[in-house]
Amino acid sequence: MTSAVALSIRSTVSLPRKTDLTRSVPRATRGSLTLHEATPDDAHAIHGLIARHLDEGRLLPRDLAEISIHAHRFVVAANDDGVVGCADLAPLSRTVAEVRSLVVSDRTRSTGVGSRLIDALVARASRAGFDRLCAFTHAPAYFVQLGFSIVPHEWLPEKISADCGTCALFRRCGQYAVMLPLTRARHASAKATADKYVPLASLHG
Repeated sequence: MTSAVALSIRSTVSLPRKTDLTRSVPRATRGSLTLHEATPDDAHAIHGLIARHLDEGRLLPRDLAEISIHAHRFVVAANDDGVVGCADLAPLSRTVAEVRSLVVSDRTRSTGVGSRLIDALVARASRAGFDRLCAFTHAPAYFVQLGFSIVPHEWLPEKISADCGTCALFRRCGQYAVMLPLTRARHASAKATADKYVPLASLHG
């Protein structure tokens, strides 16, 4: 679900302008847990959270400098203990975005934090004009219950071109490709309450 290097987008791809992606929405808060768009100040906490869960074998390492540069792409879940969950919305092309680095701390799992992070990314990707949201995961059932479908890797050539071709585990990583058409998400988000969403800043940069 992650990449250890900064995302490379071909120069021929025309991406949405920053002004097309900015929208001010109140933070989503429920109890003591808050979801918000990350800032560079959150980079160390995000990096530490990912690093602590690498031994589980479902994440790829992320570089601290890269996280700092792309902090605005992350949504983080925080409580009194600090950052307890994160997820990265990474653009693969003008039409496809990917869920990366989805991780929730051990003590906060099974409380719905992961699904709330994905809901936030679905909303952001839909508002940013992407047509599809994908993920590469060892736990496809989790995404399927959230509305994603398992698809052949070949259906997402943007991912293969951007990351997989240079990965040491290419064709033997054991990950499933899952995808969510965002036209469906747009209809659903129109009925959702505003407190589910987080601020939307530029995802590209």
